[in-house]
Amino acid sequence: MAEISPRAYIEKGAEIDDKVKIGAFSFIGKHVKIKKGTIIYPNVHIEGDTTIGADNKIYSFVTIGTPPQDLGYKDEINKVIIGDNNIIREYTSINMGTTKGGGITKIGDNNYLMAYTHLGHDVQVGNNTIFTNGATMGGHVIVEDYAIISAFVGVHQFARVGSFSFVGGYAAITQDVPPFARVIGARPAVIVDVNSIGMRRNGISKETVSIIKEAFKILFRSGLNTSQALEKIKNELPSDNEELNHLINFIKSSKRGFIKKTVDKWMKK
Repeated sequence: MAEISPRAYIEKGAEIDDKVKIGAFSFIGKHVKIKKGTIIYPNVHIEGDTTIGADNKIYSFVTIGTPPQDLGYKDEINKVIIGDNNIIREYTSINMGTTKGGGITKIGDNNYLMAYTHLGHDVQVGNNTIFTNGATMGGHVIVEDYAIISAFVGVHQFARVGSFSFVGGYAAITQDVPPFARVIGARPAVIVDVNSIGMRRNGISKETVSIIKEAFKILFRSGLNTSQALEKIKNELPSDNEELNHLINFIKSSKRGFIKKTVDKWMKK
């Protein structure tokens, strides 16, 4: 059976699985579904058409499924979908999707959202990411697997943060962060180097790290334009490397453009 505080308020229609714990003064709306093993601490507010997977921990003063902060919103009941084994810390806010943006804000599995994280409407988060305190994602942002976003980073709406990238504290991200990049700064954000430590910590081989480093040299240090650089990468680096192909496809599919500027110190290496 679920363990629900008598001081929590659960609207009729909410679906609460066995082994869910809900603390005092939390509010669970009528369209909400919560899967087994998830813990909702006191003073959490969850509404909208929200589905929360198994074994999550959602701490006090979190709000999930609240209306999007979008002037075109017309009181639709849109979705938030959260996977399994996520930790969502105090004062995090996760807005529901918008009809014009696909209607779904989505978070995968095994993510850690530290206090005061904000995920705007229609944000898509993969798996195994970390959002440090105060990280703020505008509407329609995409954050890929294993990305780390440091404290008080702001990501502009529609921008993407690539897999295995690391964004340093207080960075202002207005264009796509390439996969595997380490990025810092606000005026503008710049690439420091390849996030080789994060890649190796998550099981990516030394050979692949070396391949990605060579690809970064061609993309950012060769003086070639993007099309020329991608052609050179295609001709000179292994075509069967999964991570390299992901980097190439990410660059090709960029709509806002991607961060190209690098710090002078790294450029001189």
